Amino acid sequence: MLITPRPVLKPVLKPALLLALLVTASLTGFGQTPAPGLPSEISDRDFWRMIVDLSEPGGTYPYENFVSNELEYQDVIPALKATTKPGGVYIGVGPEQNFTYAAVLQSKLAFVIDIRRQNMVELLMYKALFDMSPNRADFVSNLFSRVRPAGLDTRTTAAALFTAYENAKVDPDLAAKNLATIKAYMTKHGYELTSEDISTIEKVHDVFARGGPSINYYFASAAPVGLGPSRGGTYTRLMNTADATGSNSSFLSSEESYLYVREMQRKNLIVPLVGDFAGPAVIRNVGRYLTERKATVGAFYISNVETYLSDPQKQTFYENVAALPVDSSSMFIRHILGNPARGLTWWRPGMSNVSTVAPMSEFITQIKGGRRPTFQEIVRETKDPAVLAAPSRQSDRK
Repeated sequence: MLITPRPVLKPVLKPALLLALLVTASLTGFGQTPAPGLPSEISDRDFWRMIVDLSEPGGTYPYENFVSNELEYQDVIPALKATTKPGGVYIGVGPEQNFTYAAVLQSKLAFVIDIRRQNMVELLMYKALFDMSPNRADFVSNLFSRVRPAGLDTRTTAAALFTAYENAKVDPDLAAKNLATIKAYMTKHGYELTSEDISTIEKVHDVFARGGPSINYYFASAAPVGLGPSRGGTYTRLMNTADATGSNSSFLSSEESYLYVREMQRKNLIVPLVGDFAGPAVIRNVGRYLTERKATVGAFYISNVETYLSDPQKQTFYENVAALPVDSSSMFIRHILGNPARGLTWWRPGMSNVSTVAPMSEFITQIKGGRRPTFQEIVRETKDPAVLAAPSRQSDRK
């Protein structure tokens, strides 16, 4: 039996009713594309576009900074764990210490901003090394161009890992092979590096091969006047230092931490940028990107950059910071050098350089309210990380 379908009757809306529906739709956002959230993975094309679009012209800095020289960088980790909600966005400066902070904070996305284009290129080299290295032992082998010693596995401690490489010599064949692999990685992923960038990769790769695990801040770099080469601490020591509780949280302290950073790298979630903290664009560009995605900064590691800025530049930097979206758990991570550190109300004889944390939201509220604090005032108002790490603060993080 053939059934004839009934015709569909289309409702006819009166003009007044149609206008009301359109107004309601505009007020509720109906029919609009929702604001994007943070990406769980970034394509190679978008990753490179972010580097280009969010960066600004770089500048000069007197030292190479192939590796960090902040032996105290883990001192703030208990305070960060007590005060900062995990899973936010991390912003930092400099080389490898950022991997540790991003892993500790379980960051969803990280930006590393440095005035030196060489730092951006070095972090791209690191990115390739993470991709080449399924585990920590292979990573150390590839970073320093040393043949992997026998007997290392995923349970090996960081101390035992670096002890195994202590007497290993650079292998020229492995170095040549790794450099070729790193260059091929850049081409494969579509990074539009200049010939100068490629030369920088060759230079940085060679420095790590020659320096090995004993490389420090001063290796192949001009040392600051008045400071000896022992101040920097070797890569081995940086990966094996500990906080006040005796815990080592470096990104090479455990396979879990290493793999967290490796996965971020493989998903293009650690984005190296070129820019000046007191410049007109890069920090504000990151702030705009995060605001559009309704994301907040978990921590901003600013090291001791403020000491290299003039007073007007400091104020520009602080105004740039005020453009970042934060919440009550967002924290600055500062490294305060010797003499300025004496301005801390909790300074004790024997203290030298000090790593500290400070709430970003309180600072930004002051800046937006018209206050222009001096660096000396900032130091004086900084609280002892040990106090912030007290158990009573743990509930604030949840």
